[in-house]
Amino acid sequence: MTREGQGSRARGGERGKIPRRLPGDPSVVGWLLFAIGFRLPPKNREWVRHELTDAGWRGRTIRRLMVLMVPICVALAFLPGPPWLRVAVPGLALIASVGTVLISADDVRAARLKQHGLEVPNDRDLGRPAH
Repeated sequence: MTREGQGSRARGGERGKIPRRLPGDPSVVGWLLFAIGFRLPPKNREWVRHELTDAGWRGRTIRRLMVLMVPICVALAFLPGPPWLRVAVPGLALIASVGTVLISADDVRAARLKQHGLEVPNDRDLGRPAH
């Protein structure tokens, strides 16, 4: 069996074909704009819904954060100072930003869904309604 045909079914019921892209996938530039907080056009609504609600949405949120933070951390590593400080400052910035996003991921997701005019799912795990 080929890599594409690992026995799973695509949305249309075709066996062996895994869809590579979802309807409304943005371009690379569109994805980067979405990652830094811009609102995508209405043609990307289904992709945004998938990105923020389907399984793995927290991992995708962290991936978008990494695209933003890695260049910032690299820039911080080039600031003058002793070697230990040039490693510690970017490391602390990365750890703090990932921790902050993990703590507030549900609220960030709710805000992004509202930004795109999508309904916020009622998440029982929060113990409170989503904002």
